[in-house]
Amino acid sequence: MPSRANIYPELKVRSPLEQAWELFRKNTLAMIGLWGLGFLTLFTLLGPWLAPHPPYEQFSQALLLPPSWAIDGNIDFFLGTDDLGRDLLSRLIMGARLTFGNGVLVVLVALLVGGCIGILGGMSKGLKASILNHLLDTLLSIPSLLLAIIFVAILGPGLFNTLLAITLALTPQFIRATYNAVSDEMQKEYITALRLDGANQWRILRFGVLPNLSDTIVSQTTRGLSAAILDITAVGFLGLGAQPPRPEWGAMLSDAVDLIYLSPWTVILPGLAILLSVLVVNMVGEGLRQAINEVMN
Repeated sequence: MPSRANIYPELKVRSPLEQAWELFRKNTLAMIGLWGLGFLTLFTLLGPWLAPHPPYEQFSQALLLPPSWAIDGNIDFFLGTDDLGRDLLSRLIMGARLTFGNGVLVVLVALLVGGCIGILGGMSKGLKASILNHLLDTLLSIPSLLLAIIFVAILGPGLFNTLLAITLALTPQFIRATYNAVSDEMQKEYITALRLDGANQWRILRFGVLPNLSDTIVSQTTRGLSAAILDITAVGFLGLGAQPPRPEWGAMLSDAVDLIYLSPWTVILPGLAILLSVLVVNMVGEGLRQAINEVMN
């Protein structure tokens, strides 16, 4: 007996996460950025195993060797060497952990601390909210890099102090972004409906506020990560961050400035690494923001 045809087919409704991923996949620039971000993450996590040479090893017979595609290049040193004979490819790979990896760590801490304070401030009223608002206006009037330099000058030079200073400098930005987003959400009609339904503050936060903060979190995290990478490299370039011979990209750039005419690849390659890392972060963040906005709208 032939089976009956299903005249009431089930329509599978995709979750918002699946819809956002589908929209993100259609964005070519965002996918290119995602691949670049994946390589950066790979270098950060597996740098010691991917680097062809130890980053501090000096090859006295290969001082200022140009990249391998140049006439005088050597395939053993694919991106050339610096003035001490250290392999630039190995140092750039190891530097991903110091620059990009530490930038991610700084942003995660700033997001956690700033997000919690911003949520508490956005859901409060009266004197506490007013004091937080004016304090943030004061802190945000100072650029994050200047704040980081001030903190490093107080705490002393060094990579740990630099990361602590940049975390303290970026936290007010996350507080302000979260505070504004939560304050806007608290004025919405569905929040009023939740209150009339007898929901407490925790239920309002969990079911009414947090699901609508994804756009703000993605946008601010992207901006914060770009700022963290640039601040880490800028402080390193000024000699206040990671100290030589650590292969942090800003410190590498500072060490090679005097060699720009003699061996320009020692300056171009660290600068290009900084540029590409910020670029791929922004590409991924913009793609995520557009996908989330289309799903929510």
